[in-house]
Amino acid sequence: MNTLAEKVQQALVRAIDNDELVLPTLPEVALNIRQAAEDPEISISHLSKVIGRDTALSARLIKVVNSPLLRATQEVTDLHTAITRLGTNYSSNLAIGLVMEQIFHARSDVVEQKMRDVWRRSLEVAGVSYALCRSHSQLKPDQAALGGLVHQIGVLPILTYAEDHYELLADPVSLNHVIESIHPLLGDKLLGVWDFPEMLAKLPGQYLDLERDSPKLDYIDLVQVAVLYCHRGTDHPLASVPVSTLPALKKLRVDPYSDALRAELDEARSMFY
Repeated sequence: MNTLAEKVQQALVRAIDNDELVLPTLPEVALNIRQAAEDPEISISHLSKVIGRDTALSARLIKVVNSPLLRATQEVTDLHTAITRLGTNYSSNLAIGLVMEQIFHARSDVVEQKMRDVWRRSLEVAGVSYALCRSHSQLKPDQAALGGLVHQIGVLPILTYAEDHYELLADPVSLNHVIESIHPLLGDKLLGVWDFPEMLAKLPGQYLDLERDSPKLDYIDLVQVAVLYCHRGTDHPLASVPVSTLPALKKLRVDPYSDALRAELDEARSMFY
């Protein structure tokens, strides 16, 4: 590791340990949705009102319901029908995940572009996680998608820090190194602060552990397989991982080389765009 990357990493870890790092807060609309969804008797109309306050988010949910993976014979054109189709639990989890995009904003073009890239990758991983979960597991696809949407959330505080430290911004190699090294630690920290459910709160810190072998299939496994799938054919180091030996894949019991699976997952990649 070069000295700049090392220095920045130490400074960030120290700031995390001493609770001095200003972490982004969950968008207000996400907090409102979560609060509403905690009521077991919540009505579809009430959840529609809460989500409907954010027009961009409403449009996204309607679009998801009409995506090839979920599409029914009749096109859905309003939020109430979209939530009816997905169910209240499902809708609120997807909405909380999708609204994360609001935190991905930067002052400089360089950081803005990097944030866009991270978010685009997160959307792809969420779609593939969703499809893997729905077709090949007994777990909940909305939780798998939410896991995909937040798996790189720890990159955000690092990019925000870089905006205030020009020497890091001017050195993309060091910046990338710092991101790779500590975004998992920061992601766990963020999801903990945001009170994410336990099954997802440790996902950022564990999804890159390719030898991880939990007793049974979980959301970290699904996101890990989805991440590797989305890196295929790129020049990223994860593209060359031999997936057939992956414990997560063995638990999923799918043939990673089957044309049918590839077709399904390729379609899923754009599900949340």
